[in-house]
Amino acid sequence: MSKLLKLKTGTWDLSELVKNPKDDEFSTYLSSIDEKVKQFESKRQFLKQDISIKKFLEFIKDSEHISEKLSIVSGYAHLKYAENTSSNEAGALVTKTNIYATEISNRLLFFDLWFKKEIDDNNANRLIEQVPKIYQEYLRHERSLSKFTLKESEEKIINILDNTGIAALLKIYDRMTNGFEFEYIEIKGKKKTKKIFTNKEKLVSLVRSSQPSERVAAYKSLWSTYKKNSGVLGEIYINRVLNWYNEYITLRKFPSPISVRNLYNNIDDKTIEILLKVCRSNAIIFQNYFVEKSKMLKVKKLERYHLYAPLKSQKQQKIDFDRAMKMVLDAYEDFDPKFKQVVEVLIEKKHIDSELRDSKQGGAFCSTITPKIDPFVLLNFDGTIRDISTMAHEFGHAIHSALASDKPISVQHAPLPLAETASVFGEMLLNDKIFNSVVSKEKKILLAEQIDDFYATIMRQTYFTIFEISAHDSISKNNATTIDELANLYLSNLKEQFGDSVKLTDDFKYEWLYIPHIYHSPFYCYAYSFGNLLVMSLYQQYKKEGKDFIPKYIRILSAGGTKKPEDLLMDEGIDITKESFWQKGFDLVNDKISELRMTK
Repeated sequence: MSKLLKLKTGTWDLSELVKNPKDDEFSTYLSSIDEKVKQFESKRQFLKQDISIKKFLEFIKDSEHISEKLSIVSGYAHLKYAENTSSNEAGALVTKTNIYATEISNRLLFFDLWFKKEIDDNNANRLIEQVPKIYQEYLRHERSLSKFTLKESEEKIINILDNTGIAALLKIYDRMTNGFEFEYIEIKGKKKTKKIFTNKEKLVSLVRSSQPSERVAAYKSLWSTYKKNSGVLGEIYINRVLNWYNEYITLRKFPSPISVRNLYNNIDDKTIEILLKVCRSNAIIFQNYFVEKSKMLKVKKLERYHLYAPLKSQKQQKIDFDRAMKMVLDAYEDFDPKFKQVVEVLIEKKHIDSELRDSKQGGAFCSTITPKIDPFVLLNFDGTIRDISTMAHEFGHAIHSALASDKPISVQHAPLPLAETASVFGEMLLNDKIFNSVVSKEKKILLAEQIDDFYATIMRQTYFTIFEISAHDSISKNNATTIDELANLYLSNLKEQFGDSVKLTDDFKYEWLYIPHIYHSPFYCYAYSFGNLLVMSLYQQYKKEGKDFIPKYIRILSAGGTKKPEDLLMDEGIDITKESFWQKGFDLVNDKISELRMTK
């Protein structure tokens, strides 16, 4: 990357995936997948108890090859849709590719089900012992899913119905919420300012504004819009929960709704129970912090509208994209030049969509299509400090992906609890670099912002998960089946979370409608709490060991999905099954709060 080149926000180039979905080349590509699947199907006769290791590995490799080709088609469609969720053309392509992917997946299903259910334990163990080591945990995990697996015909029906069922509902949720127009009314003394926001990201950035009137107006605009649409959004959520319950509890017989996520994450229920228990018992730490923050802001009691209020009253200066990118690149280069190089490749290949646009998917993400293709990163960059942290976060995901890119597609991805490791670590590298470059007065401001972020990424995410546990339980037992009942359940959740430290208003009880993860990936949010607390421990080791720490960190990231999280971390001397491990993270938060009090 040229040092003279001034970087600007822009869109990504998806031509490495698909040049034009309407041309003959794309049709030929789909035909080539179909041909590979036919060849795969023709080998079904070889799936016997005494199958040779050579033949078994052929099945795995062929399945991976088809998965890679299919992932390129699906990945392209979803990235095009993220560019513009109001595009009918992009929406139609997603529907088409989802149906196609389901058809192909159903034709491959027999091999997956054979290994889970049909081969006996002795022969399954024989194959597991003989395959290359990188596949062993993956195959053990597959076998552990056998008792929750249905007949082939039943699995196929579920896959087909999902396209017109839950997948369609989630698409409606995305399309609705990304197309919202927000009426913003700011009242400052006698002056009333009205405007319409067509971009949710721009509105949400104001909740961290230095102006109290802007923070209040932003939240009121946000929640009034979601409240107005709560009938439809609430029904989508209720049906998402019922779909989850009907499939996983009624049909598959999982012990609980959250156990589904835990098992697919290849992590024990007990480990997550301990994590949530320790988080919940430490809510008082953030409650005390909010009391302290109210004193710093010179208010009697902190209102929820002002939770993320910066300590300085001056308007925050916007940082241009070029400077932001260089700050992040420098932070990664200081840690390890190889990490910077991963990001530079994404810049050079135009794998980043960073500009703000109406109807573009909100938030940010990093998408790994296959191990052989560099990841794609979506940002909504508006020049705030928060946006720079988000940039470091998403590039951390890309680095994680790159370090595991030598793994096959079936084992490249780390389980969700470990998937936030590199992203959060990247944020900490950036925060440290910024913190060490400012004067004492600025340090206090940055410390407060860091603690605000600890709240947002640990305690807030924990309580989203606690709400989900309650909501899934209530909806499935018909105890909370109206939107108002769910909103009140969420308000109770907030009251426990904040105690008496923050003044809550009723409009915040509609916040749950705004959280896409609880719709798209139930019980995903605990991965953020897990990732942040884990990284606090890892980062403390890095500060203590310096460059000697880097090989250990790279081993964790490069493992991808080849090891169970408990085992991978135990190999590096980290026991995540103990309450004392998770408590260390909260002890560090407490230390940061003490440091904030002492900083002038």
